Amino acid sequence: MVIGLLDRVIARIDSMRDEMARTLSELISIPAIGPDNGGEGEYDKAARLLDIIKDWGFTKIERYDAPDPRVKHGVRPNILAYYEGSDPNASRLWILSHLDVVPPGDLSKWTVTKPFEPVIRDGKVYGRGSEDNGQAIVSSLYAVKALMELGVKPRRTVVLAFVSDEETGSKYGLGYLVEKHRELFRDNDLVLVPDAGVPDGSFIEIAEKSILWVKIKITGAQTHASTPHRGINAHAVASRITSNLYRYLYKKYSERDELFDPPLSTFEPTMTFNPSNAPNIIPGEYSVVFDCRILPKYSIDDVLRDMKNTCKNTIRRFKGLAGGKPGFNIEVLQRLDAPAPTPKDSEIVRLLERALREVRGIQPRVGGIGGGTVAALFRKIGLPAAVWSTIDEMAHQPNEYAKIDNLVNDAKVMAALMMY
Repeated sequence: MVIGLLDRVIARIDSMRDEMARTLSELISIPAIGPDNGGEGEYDKAARLLDIIKDWGFTKIERYDAPDPRVKHGVRPNILAYYEGSDPNASRLWILSHLDVVPPGDLSKWTVTKPFEPVIRDGKVYGRGSEDNGQAIVSSLYAVKALMELGVKPRRTVVLAFVSDEETGSKYGLGYLVEKHRELFRDNDLVLVPDAGVPDGSFIEIAEKSILWVKIKITGAQTHASTPHRGINAHAVASRITSNLYRYLYKKYSERDELFDPPLSTFEPTMTFNPSNAPNIIPGEYSVVFDCRILPKYSIDDVLRDMKNTCKNTIRRFKGLAGGKPGFNIEVLQRLDAPAPTPKDSEIVRLLERALREVRGIQPRVGGIGGGTVAALFRKIGLPAAVWSTIDEMAHQPNEYAKIDNLVNDAKVMAALMMY
């Protein structure tokens, strides 16, 4: 019986293909850039989304505004749309996507269209935020709308969440809901976060590495390059520190976990800063940034302690230059301690695997990633979360697009999850 209903729902989603593309285009046309990236926030986009769905038939729609004086109207909206299920004992299903987008970047690289002037071409919807995360917004909405139009109640209550501030830390988005409205979440809730994936939809993410970004600033003594004995070359010291850290951290934290790709912790220098603006100046300051993606089995505190000790030991070798020695400071730019992974045999993973097999004919693989998603916030409060979608990985790129096939096919999988 469920299989027959699902077939009808899938057919209805297919019939909505053009409408889904138009709705995505409409949402793309409203910029929703957070203030940390120079934008006015998500208010206008949230208002339009609420206007679109107000008469659809959701059981209830709630809005939770996180105060932020930097943005339009002083709030960052978070929307929850509920569609009540037929089985009150079944776990609720959350599908969470985000309203905010990143800035366009170099406008000269946008050759198909302007970032917020979406176009539909060759089976794709182009524009900033199309894949990240507009595709997820539209797919989740139309999975529910197909059920509504057919008069089908899902087995489990569905909570569609559309949150702010995912791109810059989630303090005003899911983080706000977890901190200020913990009562929204039940211990047996299931969570899908459609905010990462692969082009064939075959990968389910259940784990993330810890993330640590640090800036190490070396202070020396500036001098003319022809008289290096009169100064302390901060560049030379930083180069030695960078090399020593790279070798030491990779050697000490070398255990592998095949759940992840790559299966090891990574410690990569990514940026350098030097105020010297001439080739004949020995710089008195030099900074290097490390991006560290650390397996959950390791402690970020241990890594920071080893970084500090390595800097100290390296600097000792430069003592005596120009009657002094260099100094250093370690600044943590970002720190995200990875929670325990979602178990491979958790209900959300098993249901998603089933949906992909039955709806798409896909036998998915399960694993971890080095990047960070809001799924980590769910895992930290004990809720199993799976991250999945079908994407070409165009996020944050010029000429970003979402394939309409992906919009439609992801909605089918989401609908199946609601009905199981």
